[in-house]
Amino acid sequence: MNDIDDGKHFDTALDTIRAAGATALRYFNQRDLLTVSNKGPQDFVSEADLQTELLIRERLCAACPGDAFMGEETGLSDIGPNAGVWVVDPIDGTQPFISGLTCWCVSIAFVRGGEIQFGLVYAPARDELFAGGRGHPATLNGERLKPHAGKSLKEGLLGVGHSPRIAPERLTALMLALLKRGAMYHREGSGALGLCYAACGRLIGYIELHINAWDCLAAIAILNATGVRTNDFLAGGGLRNGNPIITGVDGVYDQLISVHRELLSRASPMTS
Repeated sequence: MNDIDDGKHFDTALDTIRAAGATALRYFNQRDLLTVSNKGPQDFVSEADLQTELLIRERLCAACPGDAFMGEETGLSDIGPNAGVWVVDPIDGTQPFISGLTCWCVSIAFVRGGEIQFGLVYAPARDELFAGGRGHPATLNGERLKPHAGKSLKEGLLGVGHSPRIAPERLTALMLALLKRGAMYHREGSGALGLCYAACGRLIGYIELHINAWDCLAAIAILNATGVRTNDFLAGGGLRNGNPIITGVDGVYDQLISVHRELLSRASPMTS
């Protein structure tokens, strides 16, 4: 991707996420009128999710017709040779959204050549816009991000994500391992926001044993722009199938990788 192309894509994403955030916020302020359905255990979708994604898809496909689109609600379009892929979650944190909590966001990432080029995460109910990537500094509302200064799990709050895709036994094993190392955990219900909080220093790191690409790629781009370490999420088909996500400042990242390896060594088919 050349600089001119990258600039066009970034500016398009910036305009789009602001419009999408405004749309989602209007639905949030009238959430008692929303139609909500259940996709699975603790997995909800509302008309706000679908309509916000359709707005994003229409804008991005019109501005960048050669790119593919992957959204949580509308799926993955055909990917042509050398095409970029927009990876979108219209509302990450749907359950907080429909519950009246403000910990939800719109997430847009752009991937090309097997690498995350940039990402934007917008929490409109809090008026917080995170952005960053290759050639774009990591920012919150235009101000440079500064990661946490701690060097171990004992020195800050750790974000821990979970979904019903992971057996309860694996979560309890993870929590036990973390607590034994002196960690204190935090969870809001949005993986994208939790990862952004690790980028801006609110959290010392973040771990989730399985997360989907649309929930994390934009935040990973922002983390990469800060220099906070992350595992290679796209390895082994992560774009389509998801993967674990592990991120943290120096020292913390090493501890989290050690915890994850310990869990993998003890995993059985019944707890995977």
